[in-house]
Amino acid sequence: MKKGFLSDSFTGVGIKMLTAVDADSLSSNQHEVTGSDALKTILGEEPRKQKSSKGRIPTTYIWLSGDQESIIEEGLTSWYDSRENQKSRTPEWRLYYQSNAATDAMSPGDILFIALRPDGRLFFIVTPPESTSFNQLNWMFGAGETPIKEFLTKEFSGNEDHKIGFAGLLILDELGIETEEPEADQIDGLLEKFGTSFPSTLEFSLLARQSLPDVSARDDPDAAILAWMEREELLFRRLEHLSVADRIRDGFTTGKSVDVDGFLGFSLSIQNRRKSRAGYALGNHVEAILQANAIPFKREATTEKRKGPDFLFPGESEYRDEKFDPLLLTMLAAKTSCKDRWRQVLTEANRIPNKHLLTLEPGISEGQTSEMQRENLQLVIPSGLHGTYRPPQQSWLMNMADFLDLLRKRQGN
Repeated sequence: MKKGFLSDSFTGVGIKMLTAVDADSLSSNQHEVTGSDALKTILGEEPRKQKSSKGRIPTTYIWLSGDQESIIEEGLTSWYDSRENQKSRTPEWRLYYQSNAATDAMSPGDILFIALRPDGRLFFIVTPPESTSFNQLNWMFGAGETPIKEFLTKEFSGNEDHKIGFAGLLILDELGIETEEPEADQIDGLLEKFGTSFPSTLEFSLLARQSLPDVSARDDPDAAILAWMEREELLFRRLEHLSVADRIRDGFTTGKSVDVDGFLGFSLSIQNRRKSRAGYALGNHVEAILQANAIPFKREATTEKRKGPDFLFPGESEYRDEKFDPLLLTMLAAKTSCKDRWRQVLTEANRIPNKHLLTLEPGISEGQTSEMQRENLQLVIPSGLHGTYRPPQQSWLMNMADFLDLLRKRQGN
């Protein structure tokens, strides 16, 4: 079985724009999604309701706001033919959803994604149109078309399946979906020397780069940053899986009591380690690209009030030299995903009015990128992710190769 593809996580998806009847309790007393016949390609034609043989469908309800804050609820969904007792009439299939905090937040005009997992669980995901969350989901599912009030459906097999890559892993993380590790046998061989203990982030990043000897930071820095980050993510998740499995086998009991606090603390530590490690990994790989291209820089520089950018060019001494032309100074912040945190970058390196931010976040909304432009913040996105952005945005984005060329020009290389 192939791993690392969208079909590992979903068998199909239906996408539509919600109408007032679908979403507004003031307009309808029902909790049904209309125009559901198209979902038969994904959900089949066997009733799934309270009294049917299989019962209702286990469902994860997710509301993603415009700024990517989320509400997640677990529940059930019914799938049935509303005319099953009227044999003379054409079947009319409906999707009946539960009222909860996630569905209560949705409004007419929002976009609904009905996505079926391989284990039969349904994901009922709602997000505003024109939002970053919508752009990311639409890209990951390969929908392409603008959602209308009737379902567009896709099954993920054959030509409709595709590798999700590092950007897809970020999106699945937002949905709370764990992915299986592809190439587990090969990766286990790379990790064997660590056992179930985590090495330093520097050591882990170096291992990721060394395991991909054909990737060149000089020939194609954009491909390199994505390949290295994806490899390190796979290495990390595999080692994490082995480490967590050991801890779970040890159990969370103290005498005859279940150690709930211990379990919750362990779970939180996993999430925190993931977030912090990804940020350090990106910095490590950017540093390797700069070194491979012989670009002078200072990492984790200090500028004003103990604050500073992730990378300062050409260095701190030039920045502190009032005689050094500020037009030749450059700063780069590096964030795997930026959400609303990009505004923090605006307070770094006051001598540099036009700032640069490297992120691996796909499909940031046009509203956000327009605001970045007004604040003189230039996004640097690896070229492999430019397709997740809309055409008007793509003409403004820089890639890694563009950014390196800018540095060479300013530094006279």
